[in-house]
Amino acid sequence: MATSDKVPASVGLRTVVTNLRVPLDVAFAPHTDRRYIADQVGIVYVHGAEGLREKPFLDLQDAIEFGTERGLLGIALHPGFNANKRVFVRYSAPRRPGTPSNYSHTFVLAEFEASDDGLRARRDSERTILEIPEPYPHHNGGAIAFGPDGYLYVAVGDGGGDGGGIGSESTGQDVTQNLLGSILRLDVDTREGAKNYAIPADNPLVDTVGLDEQYAWGFRNPWRMSFDEAGFFVGDVGENRYEEVNLVEKGGNYGWRIKEGTSCVTASSCRDGTPITDQRGDPLIDPIISYPHSSAPISGASVIGGYVYRGSALPSLEGAYVFGDLIADSRLFAATRSTTGSQWLTRTVEIVSDDRTSLELIYSFGRDDDGELYVLGSATGVGSLFRLVPAG
Repeated sequence: MATSDKVPASVGLRTVVTNLRVPLDVAFAPHTDRRYIADQVGIVYVHGAEGLREKPFLDLQDAIEFGTERGLLGIALHPGFNANKRVFVRYSAPRRPGTPSNYSHTFVLAEFEASDDGLRARRDSERTILEIPEPYPHHNGGAIAFGPDGYLYVAVGDGGGDGGGIGSESTGQDVTQNLLGSILRLDVDTREGAKNYAIPADNPLVDTVGLDEQYAWGFRNPWRMSFDEAGFFVGDVGENRYEEVNLVEKGGNYGWRIKEGTSCVTASSCRDGTPITDQRGDPLIDPIISYPHSSAPISGASVIGGYVYRGSALPSLEGAYVFGDLIADSRLFAATRSTTGSQWLTRTVEIVSDDRTSLELIYSFGRDDDGELYVLGSATGVGSLFRLVPAG
């Protein structure tokens, strides 16, 4: 496992796919060389040994609201995808019935069935799993991923706003009125009543006060999440001072809008300088990584959650959590567990591209079956998928 002093000073980037618009997510078909790339504009592409297929796997451009932080935001293949061809997407739709007229749009989690060859999704197979009214066009979260338990985890932002007006109910602390500001956990292999999903019996709010779908809460804009033997990692975009990465536990409260990073949002959030417990009396859990917006060796503007490296191409990164910031500035971050405290040790890793690519923006990360890491981002204004390789 990597330690802070073993993390490499630089890594290389190799372009895998280019000429995309805003690639936000990538899913890898198990035990194949096929990748499914979700572009925010509403298109899922297929890439494999023969390159990028010109015909999309799925085109939702006529069904989505695109712009700001809206669009096609996430994709996840069912763990049994090679046999059952089930694929899940998360997108922003125009207001649907049940979404107030003064709200921005409707959050949609939907399932599609792919063709037998896995090269296209049958548009008429769409089955809506979940809809959530979204007050504003930002703070939408969007990541979806199957956990090692086989359940689907869904990242939901706090709905936007400044904590007042129609966003006042979406501060991440209300677990009874809506699903905003939470990580949800759904059983999509079972239907319960009129729903196209069931609630896992051990979800933390089952048989208590709160909405049963929620797994953890207190998030502002959880942007990308990943599972590893080291834990469940969720990046959460801060407001104006700090960015953070959380190691998420079932039933955990990660602090928003009481805390940002490890600090209190306002003086009234604290008692004697210490963050208070939540309304249930439970402690607020600190992030494992927190970095400022201000000038510092590790700083940025909008965290992009990543993955623990488990590949073979970069052995000195083994066991390190690799993540980034939207404003890439040709760098990544690598964090390793501290032996002396709860905060992980984070280092900057410079990007030295083998094809002179200058990475300007980072949108997301991916990890394949071999544990190798990929970066989705923009270089010279063009959206691309890159793979991490040794520098030089």
